[in-house]
Amino acid sequence: MRQIDLNCDMGESRDCIIVGEDSLVMPFVSSANIACGFHGGDPMVMQATVDLALKHGVAIGAHPSFYDLEGFGRNNMDLSPAEIYHLVLYQVAALKGMAEVYGGRLHHVKPHGALYNMAAKSAPYAEAIASAIKDLDPAIILYGLSGSELIAAGEAAGLQTCSEVFADRTYQDDGSLTPRSMPGALIEDPSKAIEQVMMMVNEGKVKTITGGWIDIIAETVCIHGDHQGSAVFAEALSLALKTEGYRIHPKKPRI
Repeated sequence: MRQIDLNCDMGESRDCIIVGEDSLVMPFVSSANIACGFHGGDPMVMQATVDLALKHGVAIGAHPSFYDLEGFGRNNMDLSPAEIYHLVLYQVAALKGMAEVYGGRLHHVKPHGALYNMAAKSAPYAEAIASAIKDLDPAIILYGLSGSELIAAGEAAGLQTCSEVFADRTYQDDGSLTPRSMPGALIEDPSKAIEQVMMMVNEGKVKTITGGWIDIIAETVCIHGDHQGSAVFAEALSLALKTEGYRIHPKKPRI
């Protein structure tokens, strides 16, 4: 049976336990990327989301970002590699400790928002992130955009990587995601999003926003839990993948 990981960004609320559809989406995913307090989340939300993931047998991941609460981590920042290293180390270590105290382990790291997108193209940013993860725990898997500098940096550092594709985002001809500020960045029709996922996982290709086709490696599929109807979409995508013969399961750490 073929296997695919289905991941979702979670724990991105603040000043409460869990809001939105996290608790409704969790049963349909295999990996949760949990905010670490810099764009969303706080200690109580982190703990509650870790607990929810453990309850459903979902792999726990850290979702570090730029320190940008007002902009939800979506504002580009000009930081040095040393600053990137330490902000990632700080956040990932916090989530790792939280997971271990509650009986789990940190499975992966997936940067958030602008940090993710900048590291996809910037080798120094990508290398700083990979170094922070390796120094903290070389068994942690690094999630990154398929074909990106982040995946290359993780592999160069000796980390296990997981190439990510997006269900509800469109792609540029260079393999990057269409910026949210541009028209057509989001796929709002669930059936079209599922169709895109099936093409990526079955054929290793995705249609770009200009109508061309590019090759892509799909080891994990990202869905978003902060949209209305997220749980319904998660269930539909999970069912579609299972119908195609896929087992929804996180990537197994090699260490």
